[in-house]
Amino acid sequence: MSGTGAVEVWRGTVAAWECDGMGHLNVRFYVARATQGLAGAAAALGMPHAFASHAAATLIVREHHIRFLREARAGALQHMTASVVAMGETDAVLQFVLTNSSTNETSATFLTKVVHASARDGRPFPWPGRARAAAAALTTSAATNAGPRSIDAGFEAAPPTPAAAAARGLAQAGLSVVTAEDCDVFGRLRTEMFMGRMSASIGHTVEPFRKAAQAAVPEVRLGGAAMEYRLVYFEHPRAGDRIAVHSGLVGVDRKMARMRHWLLDPHTGAPWAVAENVSVNFDLDTRKAVLIPAGAVEALQASVVKG
Repeated sequence: MSGTGAVEVWRGTVAAWECDGMGHLNVRFYVARATQGLAGAAAALGMPHAFASHAAATLIVREHHIRFLREARAGALQHMTASVVAMGETDAVLQFVLTNSSTNETSATFLTKVVHASARDGRPFPWPGRARAAAAALTTSAATNAGPRSIDAGFEAAPPTPAAAAARGLAQAGLSVVTAEDCDVFGRLRTEMFMGRMSASIGHTVEPFRKAAQAAVPEVRLGGAAMEYRLVYFEHPRAGDRIAVHSGLVGVDRKMARMRHWLLDPHTGAPWAVAENVSVNFDLDTRKAVLIPAGAVEALQASVVKG
């Protein structure tokens, strides 16, 4: 079934403080826009107070698949639309499209699996009739530039303990505590903060690979750019909980590197979330992807782990 199409759910500008050392919008703030957009999508589904402190029902994100299509730099004008790709008894797949408002080019796409759940305990329960009626008008097919391209769709099957993660070659790259400021009005870690934890820790994992790639192309001022992410959320930690990020390289070729990240409770070993991302080597001057020599790839492949 196809409805009237997408609805605008967010509009704003890229701030300089949202940009990273590569000079473009940090991945955390892409997800922050999707979090803002989710509130707009909830309103369009007849749940305008889904993220208010008094809400009885809300939407909880269980999975994100993100394609980064064009970089966004400070000052860029952006807007986001949302539509419904599929709706089950208690869940749905929503599509968010982030667009450069000046050029009308797509910056990123998100396929987001959500559950309709009680706000306090996160218990899924069926969508109300008004949400289903609204979804019918918002239903579209997934865009051709959304959905998996280079990501392993089955990677989340076996959550490791910290010890098992180490045995699989995933080194601890980040360790932090959740603060009250990191959480939403229901006390759960905000979705963009999962990505924020990975973004803050990934340098510990990529530094040796980045140095090896740079040595292979010394004439290029080399950086990196994310092309695709898939994140699966198991539990949302609360203030005072700790997060250990275990990361490793699970694939590499001349153009792209693929990494796996497990976010674990360092005390119990329980998984909070898992992610996989694909990134490219990136010329910081031309703003284009760079191929590294085959010999350098062979050296990097020695660092590939099971993940």
